Amino acid sequence: MNPKQIIIVGTIAIVITLSGGIWTDKANAKPKNTEAPTQRINIEVQDALLHLLGVSSNEEMQEALYNGKSLADITKDNNGDIRRVIALQLTEMTEQLDQRLTQGSITLDQYRAQRSELAEIVTRSVYGLPSG
Repeated sequence: MNPKQIIIVGTIAIVITLSGGIWTDKANAKPKNTEAPTQRINIEVQDALLHLLGVSSNEEMQEALYNGKSLADITKDNNGDIRRVIALQLTEMTEQLDQRLTQGSITLDQYRAQRSELAEIVTRSVYGLPSG
């Protein structure tokens, strides 16, 4: 893979992580009032991300990413605030790290190491930059 493809795949991985609740919700086909709290939060995060990017659907975002745009490009094209996109993703990824620590799937040292790198990783991903 060339570096641009790696960046695109990394960005898509973050987007997929954030949109996981949507797929779960559709697959279960539950009525709205029986959604698990985590699914509701993931859907809210996905909706917030789409709003911040200035796109109307997950498909529109995926198409732009597939065509080589970064999340920052999409946001800029739609006069959005890139800082808010980064903040949203950073918050979501931090919550996931917190959850992994609480569940015992990572150690405190692993948590601290990953948490210390998170802001840079998310920022580089949003801008479509190769990892440092």
